[in-house]
Amino acid sequence: MIQPADLDLCAKAPLFAALERRELALLLEAAQSVAYPETGLLFSQGDLADRFFVVLGGRVNIFALTESGDQSVIEVFDAVSTFAEAAMFSSGRFPLNCEVVAGSRLVHVPAGPFLKRLSENRKLAFHLLSGLSRWQMRMIREIGDLKSKSPGQRLASFLLALAQGAEGSAPKSSAQVRLPITKAVLASRIGIAPESLSRALGRLKACGVESVGRELVLTDLDALRRLVRDGGE
Repeated sequence: MIQPADLDLCAKAPLFAALERRELALLLEAAQSVAYPETGLLFSQGDLADRFFVVLGGRVNIFALTESGDQSVIEVFDAVSTFAEAAMFSSGRFPLNCEVVAGSRLVHVPAGPFLKRLSENRKLAFHLLSGLSRWQMRMIREIGDLKSKSPGQRLASFLLALAQGAEGSAPKSSAQVRLPITKAVLASRIGIAPESLSRALGRLKACGVESVGRELVLTDLDALRRLVRDGGE
């Protein structure tokens, strides 16, 4: 049984949003919390999808391998989110590879006990679908809001969220962050072309953003907040 504090974190994941705590505890009775002090491979493409995961802290990268053997990052999951449940429910095999980043903490949810509880109590399955539906509607609203913003505003929003995660919840005037994903993946994630991302980074210099590769220094977070709120590009 995972610890109560970890169960509280799991409850924040969209998949579990509509569940009562006792229902969540029932579904996760066989789950286990695992810490990862080093970066490593969590699973490989084609492995048996006998579990899914909840990210409590840190990050995982879902990636494919190119013909040259390089990683091509497809998606990134951070706290608090679930991943790999689709593979468990459908083909039963992981369609891609997964790397867990050093310092991450995941909950492993074995498929057998989880599916058994769902088959015994259809109400739990309904609540899972309800939670996913709410999450989907929120994502649709966020995508609509994202499309109304300029590339600079989208990038500024991402950097502010990154700075908050790196520095804590207290407001800061400056921060130093490292992009957790490549710039190509970042461009895709915020819905702009890679060349637009380069131009947006250039424009954000006026808001105190300096970048060298994936390392960024944000010297004026208030200016970034004003850009997101008021525009100005």
